[in-house]
Formats: sequence, C-alpha cells, structure tokens
Amino acid sequence: QSLEFLGLDVSKHDIRFVEDNWESPTLGAWGLGWEVWLDGMEVTQFTYFQQVGGLACDPVAVEITYGTERLAMYLQGVDTVFDIVWNTNEHGTTTYKDIHLEGEIEFSKYNFEIADTSMLFKHFDDAFNECKRCLEAGLPLPAYDQCMIASHAFNTLDARKAISVTQRQNYILRVRELAQGCAVLYKEQEPERLKRLGYSS
Repeated sequence: QSLEFLGLDVSKHDIRFVEDNWESPTLGAWGLGWEVWLDGMEVTQFTYFQQVGGLACDPVAVEITYGTERLAMYLQGVDTVFDIVWNTNEHGTTTYKDIHLEGEIEFSKYNFEIADTSMLFKHFDDAFNECKRCLEAGLPLPAYDQCMIASHAFNTLDARKAISVTQRQNYILRVRELAQGCAVLYKEQEPERLKRLGYSS
C-alpha cells in the first residue's frame, strides 16, 4: 500500500518479497526480515528484531526501511541515482549529482585510499576506553555515542584493508562488547528513567 501511495501502479511492476534476515555482528543485533523487490531491485526492507545489543527483544520490534533514492528513480523514470531531480525553481533544475557527486568522489577516495590508519587505530582505542568509562559512570547514552565512534573507526579501517582476517573478528567482538554494555545498562536504568519522566505509577 505504501508503494501505491507514492504513485506506483503495482499492477505494472514485478513486486516480490525475498527473505533476507538481517544481522549486525558488531551490535549484537539480528532479526527476521524480507526485502521488497521492485522489478528486480530492492526498494524496501522490513525486519522483526529478535535481539539488540545481545538482549532479546520483548516484544519483538519491527523496522521498515525505504530506499528513497531508488524509489525516486522509478517515480522520475531515470536510470541512475545522479539524474534524480532534487529541486526545480525559477533558477533551473538541481539534480542529485549537483548535490552529492563531489562528496561521493571525495569520501570514496578518503575512505579507501587516504584515511590515516594509525590515527584510526588510536581513535578506536580512545573511543573504546571512553565508552567503558561512560558505562562505569552509569551514562549509557554518551557510552553509546563512543561505541558508534569506535564502530565507524573500525568500518573505515576495514575499508582501508588495514585489518587482517583474524584482527577483524577481534574488533567485531570489541565493538559488540561495547554495544552490549550500553544495552544492558540502558535496560537496567529503565525503571529509574521512567520514574524520572513521570511514567511510573
């Protein structure tokens, strides 16, 4: 129905549900899910989360995501994301290419070729240690922020191929340790947080 709401005539397209269970090893999260294919290209995915931060979800949480650029390509009848019309006004037409191409080029070069791996290894260790300090201080939200910084450093190191196969598993486990620590602490503090917000009886 959501695709019809956008203006797609579903009777004129090949729409399929393809099983695609989702997992994030670094976050200790996984769920049962399906991709929605539109003429052979994934445009939507929904996931029923079974676990987040190593903790079972009760009740099971559901997430639905949309590939907005891919849907825009269908709606506008273009073959490449860079031809999507971003805006049109009295000054002319602005495309996705005008807004995002330079960033795509520069960040690709940075992430795959230029990023300082020595600095990133240090950033990872610093964020890991700071996350631990925040958890010890009872601050799950700042801790999670540091967890995300560590995860981003790991992903960039992975893109730079600076981490060996054996190191990679170790880094995944270290990020998962942080994510699980954040989730456990946040859940432990839930009664106090709800009381502070005025939701408890």
